[in-house]
Amino acid sequence: MTDDALWPRYTGPDDLDAVEGVALHDRALPTSTYDILERAATLWPDAPAVTVLPNATQWEHGVSRTFADLAAEVRRSANFLRDIGIQRDSVVALLCPNCDGLITATLAAQLAGIAAPINSGLSAAHVAELVARSGARTLISASPEFDSASWDLAKSLVAEGQIDTVLLLSPTGTEPTEPAPALHGASVGYLAVMASGYDGAAFDGPLPEAGDVAGIFHTGGTTGTPKLAAHTHANEVVDAWMVAAADTVLDHDSVAFAALPLFHVNALIVTLFAPMLRGQQVIWAGPLGYRDPDLYANFWKMVQHYRIAAMSAVPTVYAVLAQCPVDADVSSMKIAIVGASALPPAVRKDFESATGITLVEGYGLTEATCASARSFPDHPRPGSVGQRLPYQRIGAARPDGEGRFEELPPGEIGTLLIEGPTVFAGYVSGIDEHGLRLDGLGSLVDGRLDTGDLGWVDDDGFVYLTGRAKDLIIRGGHNIDPAQIEDALLTHPAVASAAAVGAPDVHSGEVPVAYVTLHAGSDVSESELATWAATVVGERAAAPKSVTVLDALPVTAIGKPYKLPLRTDAARRVVVEALTGQPGVTVDANVEDGATALTVIIADQAQWEDVDRVLSRYALAYQIAITD
Repeated sequence: MTDDALWPRYTGPDDLDAVEGVALHDRALPTSTYDILERAATLWPDAPAVTVLPNATQWEHGVSRTFADLAAEVRRSANFLRDIGIQRDSVVALLCPNCDGLITATLAAQLAGIAAPINSGLSAAHVAELVARSGARTLISASPEFDSASWDLAKSLVAEGQIDTVLLLSPTGTEPTEPAPALHGASVGYLAVMASGYDGAAFDGPLPEAGDVAGIFHTGGTTGTPKLAAHTHANEVVDAWMVAAADTVLDHDSVAFAALPLFHVNALIVTLFAPMLRGQQVIWAGPLGYRDPDLYANFWKMVQHYRIAAMSAVPTVYAVLAQCPVDADVSSMKIAIVGASALPPAVRKDFESATGITLVEGYGLTEATCASARSFPDHPRPGSVGQRLPYQRIGAARPDGEGRFEELPPGEIGTLLIEGPTVFAGYVSGIDEHGLRLDGLGSLVDGRLDTGDLGWVDDDGFVYLTGRAKDLIIRGGHNIDPAQIEDALLTHPAVASAAAVGAPDVHSGEVPVAYVTLHAGSDVSESELATWAATVVGERAAAPKSVTVLDALPVTAIGKPYKLPLRTDAARRVVVEALTGQPGVTVDANVEDGATALTVIIADQAQWEDVDRVLSRYALAYQIAITD
C-alpha cells in the first residue's frame, strides 16, 4: 500500500469530500487486526509500541516492548491457544484489569479466535450470562494475587460448569513465583508460562479474514444484562484507520496515553489500533486507570516525562484534571479527546482555562465499533460533537410507526442513524452449530444502526446531539429533552454537574426533577436551586419540580452518566410522599435487571387496599409486602 493512499490530506472539515473521493477498498487497509500488528512490526520493528505502568505511583518504571517484541508474543500466545483447541469461531473470554499481559492476550485471542473482554465490575449473574451467551469455554483471568474480584468470578464460572480452561495473567512487571492454583473442573495455568515454548515467528493457523468476527464487546449495561455487540476485523480496522487519519496534528513520534479499560472499545480502537497504524508509542496506565486517585496527583508529571501528545477520556476525567495544578511542562499535549457522554460547558471551560489544552469532542457507540464523529481542534463548531468520519453516513430520521424510518433534511431533529463499514454485525444472542448467532434486535434497520440518540446533522456532516430517546421526559404527552434542564442548571455558579429525569406524577404521567453536585465550598439550598431553575429553564413545562443535591452523580464503570438509579430514587421519593400518613409503611427501591423495583412494606393486611388505591394512580410498577 502507498502512504498517499493510506493517509490522505485530512486537516479540516472541507477535506471530507476529497477523502471519500477515493473508494474505501482502494485505500488498501490491513485485512485484520493482526495485519495491523504485523505491518507495524515490519515497518518499525525496534520502535517502542507499548509501555505499561505497574501503577500510578510507579509511573517512571513502565514495562516497554517494541512492535517486534509485541508481535512475537502475540504469535506465541495465539499458537498456544490454537494448540488447546481455539479455532477461528471459538470465543475466548477475558476478565482482567489492564496490564501488560492483557494487551498480548487480547490481540492473541483475536488472532486465534474471537476475543470477548468483560468488565469484572459487573455482577456475577451478568458475567455468567455474557459468558453463556458467547459460548466461551476458555477464560483469561487475572491471577488471585493480581485482582481478587476477577479471580472470584473465574472460580464461580468454573463451579457453574461454564468454563473448563482458565489462563492467568500476572501484574505488570512480575512473573509467577508459585504454581497456578487448582480448580476442580478446570485446567488452570499462567498464560505467559504455558505459551513460552511456542513459536513466536509465525502463526500456525489460518489467518483471520476481514469478514470474520474479531471481538464481542458488551454495551454499557445501564439497562439489564449488557448486550454483546459483534465486531468484524473489518469493522475494527476501518474505524481505527478513520481515527488515525483524523489525528493530523500527530506524527510517528507522537506518544499517546491510555487509561480506559480494555473491555471498552475506545481503549482498543482509539488507544491501541489507531496508534499502531501510525507506529506510535502508547503509555498505558496501571490496572485502575482513570479510577486511580494517584494518577491525578502525578498526571502532569507523566505528560512531561513521556512527552505525551494525545489522550482520550470521558468528561468526568477532565473535570477532575481541571482541578489538578499543572505542575509540569505539558506543551507536548496536542490533542485531548472527550466522548462517551455529553461534555458540560463548565468542564470544557475549566479544563481549557487551567491547562491551555483544547478539548476535542467525539461521538460513537459500541454498535458502530467505536468512533463515528470527530471535531477538529482548529475548526471549532460550537454545540457539535464533530463531523462524521469518512465513509460513515449519519442522518436524522423519524419513525414511521411501521418499523421503518423517514429521513429528515439537515437541521431537523430526529433519531440519529448510522450506516457504513463500521456498523456492527449484530448482537450475540447465543451459539449454534454454525457458531455465533447474531441478531440486530431492532437496532439494525435496512443496514442502518438506530443509535437511540436524538439530534440533527448540518449540511457539512456535523452532528449535534439533543438527548437520548429513552431519556425523554414525557409530561402529559409533551416530550421534554432533559438536556435543556441540565444545561440551564450548569449555568448556576454553584452547580458542578446535573442530571434530569422523570418522576411519576398523578396528573401528567411524569414531571421533570433534577439532581446536581456542587462545586467545593458552594452554599446553596435545594429549594433555592429549584426556584432559580424555574427562571432559567427555557420552557415552563421543563422546569424541574425539585432539585436534589448529591455528593456524586451515578456513572457506569467507564464514567458514562447512569440515570436509572436517579429515576429509581425519584420514584421512591414520590411514593414516600404519597403514602405520608400511612402508619408503619416503608418503601424499598432498587435497580433490578435494568428497571426500578419498588416494594412497599406494610404492617398488616388492612392497609393493602389503601396503599394500592394511592399507588395505582401513578404510572409505575410496584409490589406490596406484608411484614410478619
